[in-house]
Amino acid sequence: MSEAVPPPIPRRRRWLLWAPLGVAAAGGVGFYAMLRGLSSGSYDPRGVPSALVGHQAPAFTLPPLEAAGLPGLAQADLIDMPRPVLVNFWASWCVPCVIEHPQLMRLSRDGVPVYGINYKDKPADAAGFLAQRGNPFARLGRDQPGRVAIDWGVYGVPETYFVDRGGIIRWRFPGAVTPELLRDDIQPLLRRYA
Repeated sequence: MSEAVPPPIPRRRRWLLWAPLGVAAAGGVGFYAMLRGLSSGSYDPRGVPSALVGHQAPAFTLPPLEAAGLPGLAQADLIDMPRPVLVNFWASWCVPCVIEHPQLMRLSRDGVPVYGINYKDKPADAAGFLAQRGNPFARLGRDQPGRVAIDWGVYGVPETYFVDRGGIIRWRFPGAVTPELLRDDIQPLLRRYA
């Protein structure tokens, strides 16, 4: 008895067998290109614009983080100020927030008002973070539900806004404040809007 030989697969169907491999290869090439861009430093998180730059901060009122012993934060605190301020969205569970914290402490020591908005954090964890690392904030509001962050257009923590004396947002940076960012972006803004 001879074994039955299956009929050959039509050419059109053979291409369908290779399609998943082609899609996977194209995805791999795209992913590789994205990673090369990130590692070469060409990725710029500032490429995502903020609709608030050039406008007044949205209306909000936040309760204080009571354990920090500081007043809460509201839109009214950002209007007619004696000098510009930084508004920093942060959380104790945020690893980049640990990286940027020394820069915020430096700004605070240099007399720059830094206002904090603690984002979706447990009060005890946020207080522990500040007790361990120091508190750079002049005012500190709790945004437990994250509603204020949504109104500000925050993509994730940390995120920092530069607000001039009239309450107009002049600059936004999504990501950790680094020594380079402090030198190249924040210090020139402080001089310009002093």
